[in-house]
Amino acid sequence: MTSPDTIICKPTPWFLLRAVVMVLMFSVFAVLFYVDGSSGYRKKNESFYLNRTFQTADGEFSKMNSNGSLTPAEWKAFAEKQTVAFPEDRSILPASIKLPMPWPPILHDFDKMKPLQWNILWREYTKEKGISSSPPEEPYSAQKINEQWIVLWFCLALAVVAAFILLRTIRRSISADDVSLTSQQGKRVLFSDMHTLDLRKWDTKGLAFIDYDGESGKGRIRLDGLTYGGFKKEHDEPAERLMKHIQARFSGEVIAYSTVEPTSTLESESGPS
Repeated sequence: MTSPDTIICKPTPWFLLRAVVMVLMFSVFAVLFYVDGSSGYRKKNESFYLNRTFQTADGEFSKMNSNGSLTPAEWKAFAEKQTVAFPEDRSILPASIKLPMPWPPILHDFDKMKPLQWNILWREYTKEKGISSSPPEEPYSAQKINEQWIVLWFCLALAVVAAFILLRTIRRSISADDVSLTSQQGKRVLFSDMHTLDLRKWDTKGLAFIDYDGESGKGRIRLDGLTYGGFKKEHDEPAERLMKHIQARFSGEVIAYSTVEPTSTLESESGPS
Protein backbone atom coordinates (compact mmCIF):
# COMPACT_ATOMS: atom_id res chain seq x y z
CA MET A 1 0.00 0.00 0.00
CA THR A 2 1.27 3.47 -0.86
CA SER A 3 2.13 5.71 2.08
CA PRO A 4 0.36 9.09 2.30
CA ASP A 5 3.80 10.73 2.21
CA THR A 6 4.81 8.95 -1.00
CA ILE A 7 5.35 11.26 -3.98
CA ILE A 8 4.71 9.78 -7.41
CA CYS A 9 5.81 11.57 -10.59
CA LYS A 10 4.15 10.16 -13.69
CA PRO A 11 4.99 11.05 -17.33
CA THR A 12 4.01 14.62 -18.11
CA PRO A 13 1.42 15.50 -20.78
CA TRP A 14 4.14 17.62 -22.42
CA PHE A 15 6.37 14.61 -22.97
CA LEU A 16 3.53 12.32 -24.06
CA LEU A 17 2.23 14.90 -26.54
CA ARG A 18 5.71 15.39 -27.99
CA ALA A 19 6.18 11.63 -28.36
CA VAL A 20 2.78 11.21 -30.04
CA VAL A 21 3.57 14.06 -32.43
CA MET A 22 6.90 12.44 -33.35
CA VAL A 23 5.22 9.08 -34.00
CA LEU A 24 2.59 10.73 -36.20
CA MET A 25 5.14 12.93 -37.99
CA PHE A 26 7.47 10.09 -38.92
CA SER A 27 4.50 7.90 -39.88
CA VAL A 28 3.11 10.59 -42.19
CA PHE A 29 6.55 11.08 -43.75
CA ALA A 30 6.80 7.31 -44.29
CA VAL A 31 3.42 7.27 -46.06
CA LEU A 32 4.41 10.20 -48.30
CA PHE A 33 7.69 8.59 -49.26
CA TYR A 34 5.88 5.31 -49.90
CA VAL A 35 3.45 7.04 -52.26
CA ASP A 36 6.28 8.76 -54.14
CA GLY A 37 8.40 5.62 -54.34
CA SER A 38 5.63 3.21 -55.30
CA SER A 39 3.63 5.30 -57.78
CA GLY A 40 3.89 9.06 -57.30
CA TYR A 41 7.17 9.70 -59.11
CA ARG A 42 6.27 7.19 -61.83
CA LYS A 43 2.98 8.98 -62.52
CA LYS A 44 4.81 12.28 -62.64
CA ASN A 45 7.21 10.78 -65.19
CA GLU A 46 4.24 9.64 -67.27
CA SER A 47 2.86 13.19 -67.14
CA PHE A 48 6.27 14.58 -68.15
CA TYR A 49 6.59 12.45 -71.30
CA LEU A 50 2.95 12.91 -72.28
CA ASN A 51 3.33 16.66 -71.92
CA ARG A 52 6.43 16.53 -74.13
CA THR A 53 4.40 14.56 -76.69
CA PHE A 54 1.84 17.36 -76.93
CA GLN A 55 4.65 19.83 -77.60
CA THR A 56 6.15 17.47 -80.21
CA ALA A 57 2.78 17.05 -81.93
CA ASP A 58 2.32 20.80 -82.06
CA GLY A 59 5.72 21.21 -83.70
CA GLU A 60 5.05 18.43 -86.24
CA PHE A 61 1.67 19.89 -87.17
CA SER A 62 3.19 23.35 -87.66
CA LYS A 63 5.93 21.93 -89.88
CA MET A 64 3.59 19.78 -92.01
CA ASN A 65 1.10 22.60 -92.42
CA SER A 66 3.64 25.32 -93.09
CA ASN A 67 2.14 26.04 -96.51
CA GLY A 68 -1.45 25.47 -95.40
CA SER A 69 -1.97 22.40 -97.61
CA LEU A 70 -2.21 19.75 -94.87
CA THR A 71 -5.52 17.89 -94.90
CA PRO A 72 -7.31 16.32 -91.92
CA ALA A 73 -6.86 12.86 -93.44
CA GLU A 74 -3.13 13.36 -93.90
CA TRP A 75 -2.67 14.56 -90.35
CA LYS A 76 -4.76 11.74 -88.90
CA ALA A 77 -2.82 9.15 -90.88
CA PHE A 78 0.44 10.60 -89.57
CA ALA A 79 -0.73 10.92 -85.94
CA GLU A 80 -2.07 7.36 -85.83
CA LYS A 81 1.40 6.01 -86.56
CA GLN A 82 3.08 7.95 -83.77
CA THR A 83 3.80 6.72 -80.23
CA VAL A 84 4.69 8.49 -77.00
CA ALA A 85 8.47 8.67 -76.65
CA PHE A 86 8.88 6.97 -73.27
CA PRO A 87 12.38 5.95 -72.08
CA GLU A 88 13.49 2.34 -72.31
CA ASP A 89 13.75 2.02 -68.53
CA ARG A 90 10.30 0.75 -67.58
CA SER A 91 11.12 0.95 -63.86
CA ILE A 92 10.56 4.70 -63.82
CA LEU A 93 7.06 4.41 -65.36
CA PRO A 94 3.75 3.17 -63.90
CA ALA A 95 3.40 -0.60 -64.20
CA SER A 96 -0.04 -0.17 -65.79
CA ILE A 97 1.36 1.55 -68.90
CA LYS A 98 1.22 -0.57 -72.03
CA LEU A 99 4.00 0.18 -74.46
CA PRO A 100 4.16 1.29 -77.15
CA MET A 101 1.54 3.91 -76.31
CA PRO A 102 -0.05 5.68 -79.31
CA TRP A 103 -0.54 9.40 -79.29
CA PRO A 104 -3.67 10.42 -77.37
CA PRO A 105 -6.74 10.64 -79.69
CA ILE A 106 -7.04 14.36 -79.05
CA LEU A 107 -3.81 14.85 -81.00
CA HIS A 108 -5.36 13.12 -84.03
CA ASP A 109 -8.03 15.82 -84.32
CA PHE A 110 -7.04 18.19 -87.15
CA ASP A 111 -9.45 20.95 -86.07
CA LYS A 112 -8.16 20.96 -82.50
CA MET A 113 -4.54 20.95 -83.59
CA LYS A 114 -4.92 23.73 -86.15
CA PRO A 115 -4.88 26.68 -83.69
CA LEU A 116 -1.43 25.43 -82.54
CA GLN A 117 -2.34 25.78 -78.89
CA TRP A 118 -1.01 22.54 -77.46
CA ASN A 119 -1.18 23.81 -73.88
CA ILE A 120 -4.96 24.17 -74.14
CA LEU A 121 -5.25 20.66 -75.51
CA TRP A 122 -3.00 19.43 -72.70
CA ARG A 123 -5.25 20.92 -70.01
CA GLU A 124 -8.29 19.43 -71.72
CA TYR A 125 -6.64 16.01 -71.90
CA THR A 126 -5.40 15.98 -68.28
CA LYS A 127 -8.80 17.07 -67.00
CA GLU A 128 -10.45 14.24 -68.91
CA LYS A 129 -7.92 11.66 -67.69
CA GLY A 130 -7.75 12.99 -64.14
CA ILE A 131 -3.97 13.48 -64.11
CA SER A 132 -1.86 16.43 -63.08
CA SER A 133 -1.59 19.20 -65.66
CA SER A 134 1.69 20.38 -64.09
CA PRO A 135 4.45 17.92 -65.01
CA PRO A 136 7.88 18.10 -63.32
CA GLU A 137 10.61 20.10 -65.00
CA GLU A 138 12.71 16.95 -65.35
CA PRO A 139 11.80 13.25 -65.14
CA TYR A 140 12.67 11.36 -61.96
CA SER A 141 15.48 8.84 -62.37
CA ALA A 142 15.46 5.28 -61.04
CA GLN A 143 17.98 6.37 -58.41
CA LYS A 144 15.69 9.15 -57.23
CA ILE A 145 12.78 6.70 -56.96
CA ASN A 146 14.92 4.22 -55.02
CA GLU A 147 15.92 6.98 -52.63
CA GLN A 148 12.27 7.33 -51.60
CA TRP A 149 12.28 3.72 -50.42
CA ILE A 150 15.46 4.26 -48.42
CA VAL A 151 14.04 7.33 -46.68
CA LEU A 152 10.76 5.44 -46.18
CA TRP A 153 12.49 2.72 -44.14
CA PHE A 154 14.43 5.35 -42.22
CA CYS A 155 11.21 7.17 -41.27
CA LEU A 156 9.54 3.89 -40.34
CA ALA A 157 12.47 3.04 -38.06
CA LEU A 158 12.21 6.45 -36.36
CA ALA A 159 8.44 6.01 -35.96
CA VAL A 160 8.97 2.59 -34.35
CA VAL A 161 11.62 3.98 -31.99
CA ALA A 162 9.39 6.91 -31.01
CA ALA A 163 6.45 4.55 -30.46
CA PHE A 164 8.64 2.27 -28.33
CA ILE A 165 9.81 5.17 -26.17
CA LEU A 166 6.22 6.39 -25.81
CA LEU A 167 4.87 2.98 -24.77
CA ARG A 168 7.79 2.36 -22.42
CA THR A 169 7.59 5.76 -20.75
CA ILE A 170 3.81 5.85 -20.36
CA ARG A 171 3.98 2.84 -18.01
CA ARG A 172 6.77 4.28 -15.84
CA SER A 173 6.98 6.70 -12.93
CA ILE A 174 9.41 7.99 -10.31
CA SER A 175 8.34 7.71 -6.68
CA ALA A 176 9.79 8.41 -3.26
CA ASP A 177 8.67 7.43 0.25
CA ASP A 178 10.24 8.18 3.62
CA VAL A 179 13.20 5.84 3.20
CA SER A 180 13.83 5.30 -0.50
CA LEU A 181 13.54 6.49 -4.09
CA THR A 182 12.29 4.27 -6.91
CA SER A 183 13.56 5.24 -10.36
CA GLN A 184 11.63 5.04 -13.64
CA GLN A 185 13.42 1.72 -14.30
CA GLY A 186 11.98 0.31 -11.06
CA LYS A 187 15.26 0.45 -9.14
CA ARG A 188 14.67 1.12 -5.42
CA VAL A 189 17.50 2.98 -3.69
CA LEU A 190 17.64 3.82 0.00
CA PHE A 191 18.32 7.45 0.89
CA SER A 192 21.02 6.19 3.26
CA ASP A 193 22.94 4.72 0.27
CA MET A 194 22.97 7.99 -1.70
CA HIS A 195 26.27 9.84 -1.51
CA THR A 196 26.19 12.42 -4.33
CA LEU A 197 23.37 14.61 -5.65
CA ASP A 198 24.25 16.53 -8.83
CA LEU A 199 21.88 19.49 -9.33
CA ARG A 200 23.88 21.50 -11.87
CA LYS A 201 21.30 20.89 -14.63
CA TRP A 202 18.19 20.90 -12.48
CA ASP A 203 17.31 24.59 -12.80
CA THR A 204 18.02 24.78 -16.54
CA LYS A 205 17.07 21.37 -17.93
CA GLY A 206 15.20 19.67 -15.12
CA LEU A 207 17.89 16.99 -14.84
CA ALA A 208 19.54 15.65 -11.70
CA PHE A 209 21.84 12.69 -11.03
CA ILE A 210 22.17 10.65 -7.87
CA ASP A 211 25.12 8.34 -7.22
CA TYR A 212 24.58 5.59 -4.69
CA ASP A 213 26.61 2.79 -3.15
CA GLY A 214 25.56 0.45 -0.36
CA GLU A 215 22.77 -1.96 0.48
CA SER A 216 20.89 -0.89 -2.65
CA GLY A 217 23.86 -1.73 -4.86
CA LYS A 218 26.05 0.71 -6.75
CA GLY A 219 25.10 2.96 -9.65
CA ARG A 220 23.51 6.22 -10.74
CA ILE A 221 19.90 7.39 -11.02
CA ARG A 222 18.91 9.96 -13.62
CA LEU A 223 15.99 12.17 -12.62
CA ASP A 224 14.23 13.90 -15.52
CA GLY A 225 11.76 16.39 -14.10
CA LEU A 226 10.46 17.51 -17.49
CA THR A 227 9.49 13.95 -18.40
CA TYR A 228 8.29 12.79 -14.99
CA GLY A 229 6.20 15.10 -12.83
CA GLY A 230 6.88 18.41 -14.51
CA PHE A 231 7.16 21.91 -13.10
CA LYS A 232 3.72 23.39 -13.75
CA LYS A 233 2.61 25.58 -10.85
CA GLU A 234 -1.04 24.73 -11.42
CA HIS A 235 -0.13 21.10 -10.69
CA ASP A 236 1.90 22.10 -7.60
CA GLU A 237 5.23 21.41 -9.37
CA PRO A 238 5.46 17.62 -8.79
CA ALA A 239 9.11 17.34 -9.89
CA GLU A 240 10.16 20.17 -7.59
CA ARG A 241 8.27 18.61 -4.67
CA LEU A 242 10.03 15.32 -5.38
CA MET A 243 13.42 17.03 -5.31
CA LYS A 244 12.65 18.80 -2.01
CA HIS A 245 11.51 15.45 -0.61
CA ILE A 246 14.82 13.88 -1.64
CA GLN A 247 16.94 16.75 -0.31
CA ALA A 248 15.18 16.63 3.04
CA ARG A 249 16.35 13.03 3.47
CA PHE A 250 19.70 13.26 1.71
CA SER A 251 22.91 13.51 3.77
CA GLY A 252 25.62 13.21 1.11
CA GLU A 253 27.44 15.70 -1.12
CA VAL A 254 25.33 18.15 -3.15
CA ILE A 255 26.88 19.51 -6.36
CA ALA A 256 25.27 22.72 -7.57
CA TYR A 257 26.25 25.99 -9.20
CA SER A 258 26.74 28.82 -6.74
CA THR A 259 24.14 31.58 -6.96
CA VAL A 260 26.03 33.96 -4.65
CA GLU A 261 27.28 37.04 -6.44
CA PRO A 262 30.98 37.79 -5.76
CA THR A 263 31.56 41.01 -3.84
CA SER A 264 34.36 43.46 -4.49
CA THR A 265 37.16 43.70 -1.93
CA LEU A 266 37.90 47.29 -2.95
CA GLU A 267 36.03 50.06 -1.31
CA SER A 268 36.07 53.65 -2.51
CA GLU A 269 37.06 56.30 -0.07
CA SER A 270 35.79 59.85 -0.12
CA GLY A 271 37.00 62.85 1.89
CA PRO A 272 35.99 66.42 2.43
CA SER A 273 36.77 68.67 -0.48
